[in-house]
Amino acid sequence: MQTLKGPAIFLAQFMADEEPFDSIDHIARWAADLGFVGIQVPIGNPAFIDVAKAAQSKDYCDELKGRVAEHGIEISELSTHIEGQLVAVHPAYDELFDGFAPEAMRGNPAARTEWAIEQVKLAAKASRNLGLDSHVTFSGAFLWPMMYPWPQRPAGLVEAGFEELAKRWRPILDVHDECGVDLCYEIHPGEDLHDGVTFERFLDAVSDHPRANILYDPSHFVLQQLDYLEFIDIYHERIKMFHVKDAEFNPNGRSGVYGGYQDWIDRPGRFRSLGDGEIDFVSIFSKLAGYDYRGWAVLEWECCLKHQEDGAREGAEFIREHIIRVTDKAFDDFAASGVDQSMNKRLLGL
Repeated sequence: MQTLKGPAIFLAQFMADEEPFDSIDHIARWAADLGFVGIQVPIGNPAFIDVAKAAQSKDYCDELKGRVAEHGIEISELSTHIEGQLVAVHPAYDELFDGFAPEAMRGNPAARTEWAIEQVKLAAKASRNLGLDSHVTFSGAFLWPMMYPWPQRPAGLVEAGFEELAKRWRPILDVHDECGVDLCYEIHPGEDLHDGVTFERFLDAVSDHPRANILYDPSHFVLQQLDYLEFIDIYHERIKMFHVKDAEFNPNGRSGVYGGYQDWIDRPGRFRSLGDGEIDFVSIFSKLAGYDYRGWAVLEWECCLKHQEDGAREGAEFIREHIIRVTDKAFDDFAASGVDQSMNKRLLGL
């Protein structure tokens, strides 16, 4: 068994124009002061990483790692959530998701998709040059508008959607394989990969590609009322990344899983800062340790109530307290009687 690495923090909710959130150097110092030892870095802001340069230059990557190491910080993984989302977009969301793309791509879905695919491939090469073996993304979605089966879905529609999704992602997965990097899909509502069944459909469509893996975030399963502990038992071999994010689900006589179009603070399912929700992290960390999870424990702060800097400060300590330093001996070794093959045979009556 191996002890989980961490705590690390996902930077997406903290990157901003003002210090200390305006550059990778400043935010690394801030994260270290809070007790983090790793940062998970989105690729879209050149003040944090120039992904095209990182994909081409190991020297640039070494220099970047050295700058954050001065603060006692490692880059844990890269993120292409925004770019992965744009690999597959249903036309109903074209205008909303155009804001995720460079201005030159807006209004041109084909160009936007081509750009997004290239960005995720660059992230694979950048991860390799940074010495990283995992990278997180979203799958995008063709089928999400048809998530609820009304009107009745035509026969073959779901299969056609996953066939096209696999067609777009397989070349990206192949690049990740060439780079020795696992591509971890965050299983997330709004994506075609939003639960275990949909992940399995995708695996079938990409012929069980070895680089198609999972970022595990239990908060999204609480909001779907999915058994987040059994999910680990089923998919632990594919879980290569971990977002530590809390949530709660408080259904009532007026609203449930779908949320009634309400703001986050009024929805039955709400994201909360670590320790403020209902997730059993003691069991999660125990299961991951038992299954020899070798990656990072990364805080993703999302909360409808608590200030993000308070959530980050408390989250670093929360993760540190939950990481299990795995043992290198059995608790009953003191009573061991030694190895004696002849005695073993006698005890078995052989």
